[in-house]
Amino acid sequence: MIEEQAFWVAWAQINGVGSILTKRLQQQFGTLATAWLASKEQLMQVEGIGLQTVEAIALQKSRLDPEELFLQHQRQNPNFWTPNQTDIYPHLLLETASPPPVLYYLGKVAVAENHGTTPLVGIVGTRHASEYGKRWTRKISTALAKSGFTVVSGMAEGIDTEAHLGCLEAGGRTIAVLGTGVDIVYPPRNAELYQKILSQGLVVSEYSAKTPPDRSHFPQRNRIIAGLSRAVIVIEAPTRSGALITARFANDFCRDVYVLPGSLDNERSHGCLELISNGATIILGVEPLLEMLGAMPQLDANPAPQQLELLQVNLAPELKRVWEAIAFAAMPMDLIVQQTNMSVGEVSGALLQLELMDLVSQLPGMRYQRN
Repeated sequence: MIEEQAFWVAWAQINGVGSILTKRLQQQFGTLATAWLASKEQLMQVEGIGLQTVEAIALQKSRLDPEELFLQHQRQNPNFWTPNQTDIYPHLLLETASPPPVLYYLGKVAVAENHGTTPLVGIVGTRHASEYGKRWTRKISTALAKSGFTVVSGMAEGIDTEAHLGCLEAGGRTIAVLGTGVDIVYPPRNAELYQKILSQGLVVSEYSAKTPPDRSHFPQRNRIIAGLSRAVIVIEAPTRSGALITARFANDFCRDVYVLPGSLDNERSHGCLELISNGATIILGVEPLLEMLGAMPQLDANPAPQQLELLQVNLAPELKRVWEAIAFAAMPMDLIVQQTNMSVGEVSGALLQLELMDLVSQLPGMRYQRN
């Protein structure tokens, strides 16, 4: 019996079947093993698969043995997750429309990050950062690390490098998302930073070992940064930059976007100012940012007697389920949805009722906290 994980690896080798189509196959057939055995007619029932695509899939499948491929893949890439491993694959990334079918990693795994109980925040920006941008990146990443957040970035020069360094020097954890294999250091001048990240954090990629850098990889890499993170911070970004691509992905994934304001005289700030004009939240200092992100003191975890009475007597089951899922520190709505396994509409309705009962308060950025 070939394990399901082998079929995630096998489908990842099929040209023309990317992360979105792979997820649709899994949703259509229940497992990718079943999808592998499906007829052409059955495959064409999947949105995005037409006659040309199904013929190309059939040809490539005929040349692959999933079991043999999986054994070879494990030898070359011993550390990887696939979305069927719901107990360990990063939960927030799994909720997106395009989770990597295979996510490779190297370094020290923290299960709490994958489960969403340790908050991850992305920091992105230009490779050609100003001193202002570098200084604020260090301040913000240091504060995040000291407040228990894990910082996610792309290990590029400029803002990314400063984000990783600020976090590491504060003793925090950081995750680098690469556009190469996890065994490739790019840019090469970040070799020392790469080693520090491995010793104190994690390096991840959707590209297998020995994959060299390629321009087409980096926009795809940016969706993983946004997908892993509860919020994305853009420090400096010109109007055409990868940081803006990350921000767009963050919006698509319903993540909050925070932006450091800059001068109109600085081209590196034009993309940031554009994001602010389109509704991104402006950063007015480290403390206001931490407050918006929910880095607040933990309150007493024991509900007041009257709240217990309400829970036991008056609350409908769905309201009780949502109330019990909310920690006393601020929690984003997407995490509440994840923990309750309810739909967004059901959670939204329950939260509104809980607010009217004065059991829950809404905070900036669609975050909720018990009263």
